[in-house]
Amino acid sequence: MKDEKIEKLIEEINLRESKNYQKMEIEQLSGELRDAMSYEIEIFQKIDDLEKSGTSSDLANYARIIAKNSTGRQIAEIQEIYLKKIDNKYLNTK
Repeated sequence: MKDEKIEKLIEEINLRESKNYQKMEIEQLSGELRDAMSYEIEIFQKIDDLEKSGTSSDLANYARIIAKNSTGRQIAEIQEIYLKKIDNKYLNTK
């Protein structure tokens, strides 16, 4: 039962949709970046809680790796687009 919860959490992480950040305004990207970082913190807290309640440590570590890779990619993508848009809008560089 406890392993089922973390398996569902892994599935949730894997099914998280990517958005079209290129079409967003700077303010929207800022919000998306905050949301992604909050989501990452929330997921790691859920994994820690599940591990404390008896979930297999191997499965918890796997979930951490999946979460880190998934949210890391998302955050990096948002940051890259965000910085390019700021650069283009305020510094006029290419």
